[in-house]
Amino acid sequence: MSTSTGLPTRVSVPIARTSLTDAEIQSVLAPLRSGWLVQGPKVREFEEKWSAFTGAKHSIAVTSCTTALHLSLAALGFGPGDEAIVPAFTWVSTANVVEHLGGRVIFCDIDPTTFNIDAEDAARKVTPRTKAILPVHLFGLAADMNPILALAKEHGLWVVEDAACGFGSTYHGQHVGTFGDTGNFSFHPRKAITTGEGGMVTTQSDELAEKLRRLRDHGAAMSDLQRHMGARPYLLADHPDAGYNQRMTDIQAALGSAQMERAEAIVSERRRLAAIYDEAFSGLPWLRTPIHLAEYGHGYQSYPCLFQPEPVQSRSVGRINQQRNEWMDSLQKAGISTRPATHAVHMLAFYRDKYGLVPTDFPNAQAANDCSISLPLFHGMTEAEQQHVINNVLARSA
Repeated sequence: MSTSTGLPTRVSVPIARTSLTDAEIQSVLAPLRSGWLVQGPKVREFEEKWSAFTGAKHSIAVTSCTTALHLSLAALGFGPGDEAIVPAFTWVSTANVVEHLGGRVIFCDIDPTTFNIDAEDAARKVTPRTKAILPVHLFGLAADMNPILALAKEHGLWVVEDAACGFGSTYHGQHVGTFGDTGNFSFHPRKAITTGEGGMVTTQSDELAEKLRRLRDHGAAMSDLQRHMGARPYLLADHPDAGYNQRMTDIQAALGSAQMERAEAIVSERRRLAAIYDEAFSGLPWLRTPIHLAEYGHGYQSYPCLFQPEPVQSRSVGRINQQRNEWMDSLQKAGISTRPATHAVHMLAFYRDKYGLVPTDFPNAQAANDCSISLPLFHGMTEAEQQHVINNVLARSA
């Protein structure tokens, strides 16, 4: 039995899928054949390509976006007793890195139209102990950085951009991750560029870049690659810092570097797929699709919508959440994988219990947690797969 698209009735459309070319798959053989597997020439090549694409002066490859954020705060000097402002609607690691360094997470609410940090609410959360603010560029849409940067300048705060979803995302023509003290990117398989696990720190500061490179590599004053290419490769490096082992492998970097050859094409394809969804769903008042803003270039790491069969208000969130979950279940039965856009961190057990929080403390984050839905979008998505999603979404209105 088939649908009108020619797909089997039980088609499986994942929320995301890694799509690699043969050349990209073959790229991992080069470091395996060379015998140089950890933080070598392929890491350096990947870093150079990342800087060229984003406009960052320095790019430092690490093991994940979580370790990138952790290194960023550690390199800046964030420590026990310090406070960091974090949007309540983000992936949990944005908050976790603050905890790992002995700091205190200060949540702020989000702008319900963008799902990104509400700068005005963030301003209300600044105290004498506040040292950093972590704006998140969620789902490929840049946070509104001008008020964030102004707030940071006024209070002397570090700005650590969580750009995990930010590949291809721009704000007034400038790539995200290049505004604050650091930018931090993810190469998880749900991201447009993937190395399985992996991350990148970007910075415009020479001094900070040097410290980040040391900290990712046990605190060593020079990398193994620098030492082996030097005049005295047999001498070990000094270690000015008590660092970490957060080095990307050359195997991962080879895969990432190969994908960067089609970086523009990957972003363009995601934008094309999003535009097809936008047009197909433009007449649905109960589904708010991702917002379009002047001077923002959306990278569409995902396609987050707001499910709103009635106005999303405090008294209606519970009803809408139940209907959304039922709809997600029906889509799953039709072979379409969906997700909430992400989670509200203040509603997760650790933060709820430690800080004595309730969902309504950050009502916009709660609404996003309970009423959002991300539809499948990934480069390599076929026309038939996307049409199957569209048909099933439109069927709810039938």
